[in-house]
Amino acid sequence: MPDQKTTPETVNDAPEQGVETPGMNETGGETLEETTPEARIEALEAEVAELKDRWVRSEAENQNIRARAKRDVEDARQYAIQKFARDVVEAAENLQRGLASVPAKTEGEDTLITKLREGIEGTERSFINILERHGITCKDPTGKPFDANLHQAMAEQPSDQHTPGHVMQSWTPAWLLKGRLLKPAMVVVAKGTPEADAAKASPGLDTTV
Repeated sequence: MPDQKTTPETVNDAPEQGVETPGMNETGGETLEETTPEARIEALEAEVAELKDRWVRSEAENQNIRARAKRDVEDARQYAIQKFARDVVEAAENLQRGLASVPAKTEGEDTLITKLREGIEGTERSFINILERHGITCKDPTGKPFDANLHQAMAEQPSDQHTPGHVMQSWTPAWLLKGRLLKPAMVVVAKGTPEADAAKASPGLDTTV
């Protein structure tokens, strides 16, 4: 039988070994999509939700940072004069001490003493008004319960005329700058007398002679 000659057309028509045709799998069938459209949509929605959660957290943190920065700036503006204010209230206290050293008003006193007292009183009132306009105020703690946040106890004395734990005398008032403690009041705190303490310990005991 005569040999069959291979023509170029028959060579080109034969499939090459080891070369996969696009859209075909190893068995010659079409490849399947790895994920369905529904699964792909669900994955994208989950990704969007995660990104949104990250954005919300980041925005909340940025708002906190802005709020803290605004508060710090406001505090710096309001309390920048704190050191200067302490020096000013020291001058106010000296003025009050000077007024306290003037003799009490008496009938028929020397005119010079009267004018001196009135002058110091007027100066003190004007000075206190100026301080109050700038947010500096003072509080007299006499007769009030001792408060460690506002008062500094310089001494403790027994007294039957004052409630124990209350301020019986104040050497200086408590000074505040816009509600914040600037300088505590120097006070003397009352404590119970031995007789009162004994009466409380034995309420049914008659201590009279």
